Amino acid sequence: MTHSEPRLLPGHPYPLGAHPEAGGVRFAVTSSIADAVELCLINEGGVERRIELAERTFGVWHGTVPGVTPGQRYGYRVHGPYEPARGLRCNPAKLLVDPYARRITGTITDLGATRGYRGDPMTGPPSRIDSLGSVPLSVVTSLGGPDTGRRPDVPFEETVIYELHVRGFTKLHPDIPKEQRGTYLGLAHPAVIEYLLRLGVTAVELLPVHSFADEPLLLRTGRHNYWGYASLGFLAPHAAYASRRGKEVEEFRTMVAALHAAGIEVILDVVYNHTCEGGAAGPTVSLRGLDAPAYYVLNSDGHDVDLTGCGNTIDAGSPTAVRLITDSMRYFATEMGVDGFRIDLASVLGRPHGGAFHPDAPLLTAITTDPVLANRKLIAEPWDATGDGYRVGGFGVNWAEWNGRFRDGTRDFWRGATGLRDVAYRLSGSSDLYSANGRRPWASVNFVTAHDGFTLRDLVSYNHKHNNENGEHGADGTDDNRSWNCGVEGETQDQAVLELRDRQARNILSTLLLSTGTPMLTAGDERWRTQHGNNNPYCLDNHTSWLDWSATPRGEDLLAFTRHLMSLRANSPALRQPEFFDGRPTRSGEPDLVWFRPDGNPMTDDDWFDESRRTLGMWIDGSECLSRTREGDVVPDDSWLLLLHAGQDPIDFTLPPARYGERFVPTLDTRTQRGAPDDSTPCAPGDKVHLTGRMTLLMRAPRST
Repeated sequence: MTHSEPRLLPGHPYPLGAHPEAGGVRFAVTSSIADAVELCLINEGGVERRIELAERTFGVWHGTVPGVTPGQRYGYRVHGPYEPARGLRCNPAKLLVDPYARRITGTITDLGATRGYRGDPMTGPPSRIDSLGSVPLSVVTSLGGPDTGRRPDVPFEETVIYELHVRGFTKLHPDIPKEQRGTYLGLAHPAVIEYLLRLGVTAVELLPVHSFADEPLLLRTGRHNYWGYASLGFLAPHAAYASRRGKEVEEFRTMVAALHAAGIEVILDVVYNHTCEGGAAGPTVSLRGLDAPAYYVLNSDGHDVDLTGCGNTIDAGSPTAVRLITDSMRYFATEMGVDGFRIDLASVLGRPHGGAFHPDAPLLTAITTDPVLANRKLIAEPWDATGDGYRVGGFGVNWAEWNGRFRDGTRDFWRGATGLRDVAYRLSGSSDLYSANGRRPWASVNFVTAHDGFTLRDLVSYNHKHNNENGEHGADGTDDNRSWNCGVEGETQDQAVLELRDRQARNILSTLLLSTGTPMLTAGDERWRTQHGNNNPYCLDNHTSWLDWSATPRGEDLLAFTRHLMSLRANSPALRQPEFFDGRPTRSGEPDLVWFRPDGNPMTDDDWFDESRRTLGMWIDGSECLSRTREGDVVPDDSWLLLLHAGQDPIDFTLPPARYGERFVPTLDTRTQRGAPDDSTPCAPGDKVHLTGRMTLLMRAPRST
């Protein structure tokens, strides 16, 4: 229904979005292809009032509407060319979400009403079905809200990241009020904060919290996107994670404040590489209807280019897209208080117009040179869905990266599939990947599991994925798991197998948390969480994905072991150095890092190329470890000897000679359930230490006083 148009003031084009001003709200939206843009104000009864935005400046349609207040629901209708072969899909029958909306309410309820076409998406005529009532709506929102607190600003070399899902992490927590479980306030609850602090993490990395929507495949089959990697709005926090309707902004800020008060940083996993609109056959709910060529990579016949595996690709070479993404990041960094960003499929952001990757591509440069964003933690997932997009080690100096080679190398080493060269690089900070362009070891975000793939428990319990619950006949999820079930597929009562699985999990956690770099732990791994062999539960909002907080003996033991490891790392500067090892002599007279064979002699070049070797000693000289206090003073530490034995058979390891330490004190042993050695008697140089099959032993070499 259309009502008489109120008097419209011209306003101005920037900043984009809906901004309350004295006596009204200024609206501004970009479309370089539109002939006309209508602002549509929707009341609580669903009645629509359309107002044409008459002013157009720099390709931005804008105007100030008197009498409008925060809380007003709205959308846009775009009049203009409908030529799918050129990627032009203007269709005023489709109500569009504002890309700059800071709140989005509602969901897609009728997929058919969202399609901008009839028949074939490339050759059919435009659909005349009005999508009002079937699509989400934008909501006018004022800036401000609860104070987000002082940023902890944890040095990268001291950072330990904990990847979690806002809903799944708190959904079953018994100490959180029922109405707050699965919400931002649930994550802010004192019981959760205490758990994170006791565990020893310094940052939480939240799976996507931007507003997202279900993809067509899920809608057609009655399923839902649980992970959230299907963005709808880049400035709006996801409304379903609020405990009270319409309070997602306030509750998000409250969550950030609670974590900041505990000294914990907030890192967002953000999806700027594609949107929920999918390919050309997908819905028209926002960017596609506003100006598809300005937002998406399209080929010569108007089809979406898919570098993401999700149907469409945001064009990192478009100034419109560059502005939207950097504005989104800046908004969450300033107004919402977040401390960093993990960029999903970040290689796409370095491929303008879908071309070749370059670390200095316009969008990546815009992010790293922004005075606000340059002071936040920037983490790239350095690949996309194509071979050319695999760029581990290839990003610029300002970026940390998810180190996929750490994941693969650690898995391969402990399942006995590889020799020592790769795991040695990963243990020592991956200098082969990150030193050439001046980055530090903390640029390597070390991980062995993540939301995508097996949990730690499943990694040592399954050889193959078991994804039938996803509704895709097991076709989804990777087949490259590099896992080992320790002899039995899935659950078993065989005590020998269970003991081996527990020890393998402790070996993997030890490698992760004792390696130089920035460790990332997946939420629940420390509690022995399982997904029953499902390595891609992206659509399972149920007990498969939720963290079970009930105590079990194996879970409590692994939790205690993980806390022990976390404490060791936090209190041992030599294990988290901010500079690469380079063979420099230290006060002891020995290099800063020495690799040992089981006979007590340093590794030779031939040893490194002997693929049959499964045992390695890593000696770290802590006398000049280069870690510093916040005031810049060097912090001396004890030296450390880390012994890793991935072989099946026992072996004796001869400890290094006296010049490497007067005594070696067993400090962590993966043969015990909680990591405390059964025998902590100091060993002398030259002693033989008996290593049973598949184990890790950490020994402290106290510095002389």
